[in-house]
Amino acid sequence: MAAESAAFTPLTLPVLPLDDEVVLPGMVVPLDLSDAEVRAAVEAAQAAARSEPGKPRVLLVPRIDGTHAATGVLGTVEQVGRLADGDPGALIRGRGRVRIGAGTTGPGAALWVEGTRVDETVPDPLPGQVAELVKEYKALATAWLRKRGAWQVVDRVQAIDDVSALADNSGYSPFLTTEQKVELLETTDPVARLKIATQQLRDHLAEQDVAETIAKDVQEGVDKQQREFLLRRQLEAVRKELREINGEQEGEESDDYRARVEAADLPEKVREAALKEVDKLERSSDQSPEGSWIRTWLDTVLEMPWSERTEDAYDIQGAQAVLDAEHAGLEDVKERITEYLAVRKRRGDRGLGVVGGRRGGAVLALVGPPGVGKTSLGESVAHAMGRKFVRVALGGVRDEAEIRGHRRTYVGALPGRIVRAIKEAGSMNPVVLLDEIDKVGSDFRGDPAAALLEVLDPAQNHTFRDHYLEVELDLSDVVFLATANVLEAIPEALLDRMELVRLDGYTEDEKVVIARDHLLPRQLERAGLDADEVTVDEGALRKLAGEYTREAGVRTLERSIARLLRKVAAQHELGERELPFTVTEGDLRPLIGRPHHVPESAQDPAERRTAVPGVATGLAVTGAGGDVLYVEASLADPETGAAGLTLTGQLGDVMKESAQIALSFLRSHGAELELPVGDLKDRGAHIHFPAGAVPKDGPSAGVTMTTALASLLSGRLVRTDVAMTGEVSLTGRVLPIGGVKQKLLAAHRAGITTVIIPKRNEPDLDDVPAQVLDKLDVHAVTDVRQVLELALAPATNGAEREVPVAA
Repeated sequence: MAAESAAFTPLTLPVLPLDDEVVLPGMVVPLDLSDAEVRAAVEAAQAAARSEPGKPRVLLVPRIDGTHAATGVLGTVEQVGRLADGDPGALIRGRGRVRIGAGTTGPGAALWVEGTRVDETVPDPLPGQVAELVKEYKALATAWLRKRGAWQVVDRVQAIDDVSALADNSGYSPFLTTEQKVELLETTDPVARLKIATQQLRDHLAEQDVAETIAKDVQEGVDKQQREFLLRRQLEAVRKELREINGEQEGEESDDYRARVEAADLPEKVREAALKEVDKLERSSDQSPEGSWIRTWLDTVLEMPWSERTEDAYDIQGAQAVLDAEHAGLEDVKERITEYLAVRKRRGDRGLGVVGGRRGGAVLALVGPPGVGKTSLGESVAHAMGRKFVRVALGGVRDEAEIRGHRRTYVGALPGRIVRAIKEAGSMNPVVLLDEIDKVGSDFRGDPAAALLEVLDPAQNHTFRDHYLEVELDLSDVVFLATANVLEAIPEALLDRMELVRLDGYTEDEKVVIARDHLLPRQLERAGLDADEVTVDEGALRKLAGEYTREAGVRTLERSIARLLRKVAAQHELGERELPFTVTEGDLRPLIGRPHHVPESAQDPAERRTAVPGVATGLAVTGAGGDVLYVEASLADPETGAAGLTLTGQLGDVMKESAQIALSFLRSHGAELELPVGDLKDRGAHIHFPAGAVPKDGPSAGVTMTTALASLLSGRLVRTDVAMTGEVSLTGRVLPIGGVKQKLLAAHRAGITTVIIPKRNEPDLDDVPAQVLDKLDVHAVTDVRQVLELALAPATNGAEREVPVAA
């Protein structure tokens, strides 16, 4: 062996970093000078070469994840010019390994370091083991290059005799990772480096052999399947010829489907599509996946009730009686169903059952708060019409394919919910209840509400196409009832296709009738009690509806009745109560506790919310129906805060603007109303809406906020029995609002006797039940001054009350 190391002169070189690349000695590589660090290193080398003989020199250092290697390669800049793509570049040749030392300074913007050349000498001649290693590496490299067709490179590799150069030649191998090339770079012993390069090449060739074997096996498998398919087709042809020679009948599954299709009463276009699929089934093999898709599709088509229709019950009086018996109230829906049956009867009598390919279906949207009977109404409508009933739950549906079906190419494809509903009903004219249509959502799988546009459009649903069936399905004779709680959540285009029917809640009298005739018998059965064992008198039912529950529907009322009956049943089993037993109004508190909703009018005058100036009662509409809303106002201490308006209660932008309008109106017209408006200029006003966790928005609280501020400034109380609603303008005009019926029902439930509404909402009173109007004193006003005259109580003996001050 030669000496371990030789004395090399220390080198001072500019660093040319290579990100995720490694250049070994002997390699010639082009580098892009558009990279700032590469350009800086080359320019620094050129600047240093002006004062030294020879070509510019750089230090090529691999940089892995931002960390420089400890060993680099001395490179000389052979040429500077343009690369093949036209960008500026430099051709650099690796000369030898350099151990990197400390940083130093040099010309240009590049990083300069000191380094020491690494001795890579090997003995000459080569020992026997090293010669065998060289021979093995050349043989492996030649085998790999021949597979790639690189014959010119083979001669070049065979001509290399230097061990170090032969090992470094593997740096051109594209299959080596950056980590493997760094290992070769940092291995200074040429023999050890050649061993590593040989092992890397040997491993790669072994992986290639495995990959080629797998590809060969796959190709053989494909060829085998093709041969098997051809042989099976030939076998089927031979069997067919033998059956024809022997005169035997063909009893295959495809013929069974053909006979079923021809025997079924299908529309002409559906029959043609089904026969085409039968032809495909006959041509497909038993192992083909297409055969199972076709069978499933044919089964679905044959199970559809293409020609099945139920006869409508045209006994209009009988249908009306059925609806009245099963649901109290809901007159709008009952009238609409009665009208539909009457028109259907007249069209049938005149031979107009089908006009322009369309039948006389209906699409109704039942919108109202929870618990008013929207879902159960669907069954009653089907019962009254003598039709089949099927319910489709749409709450939480986010996949468009749930409505229109999946394409048959998907694994586990199914028709949409509409087609499945028709199939489940067993007739082409059922009553389909689309429950919770306002809860339909959309995501990356599409918008189900958009898919419903065709289903619910009477002008085009007679040619509805499901993605799975891909044949026309006539939905024009179906009665669709869509239910929703919030009208605003239904897309406008979808709402435009439906006839809107509002269910705004029940009056107290209607709740008593529903509880007596429907809820109580059902809960008696569920509690295991007979009607003659426990009875609930009307006074107890009325108190349950009025003071134990306060809702638009009757769900909570039914739960209260169930709790009451469970308590009685438990007491009887414990021997504490004898049956039969009649529940009276006085038995409610011992059985189910105190009432939860006592009207303000029934409370002690000193405990009412409006017992102090600055509190007014408003009316609002929520997702659960109408509700009573209180507005509180106070003035800040002039010594602690500046003038301004503070709003709390989680209010929306529209409601905040209404508060600003109310304050501006009082500031500009306070003198006319004999109010001390100076307080509004010097002291900050605070308006609060209790139930601060509930978001609130809308303009209809304008008159309520104006009244609360006027009460605060005048010291006059707002009457306890008065509630109001209406938008206020800067000039004091009271503008119309929505939800009058729901708000009046809420006022009636809360024990309010006087309600103030805008004059232009007076026609909406026609929708309010007569028994509610009889118990309410409704005032239709046009100006906020009329509101203040009606709502504010007269001052007591002219004495000024203390104005509340915000803390």
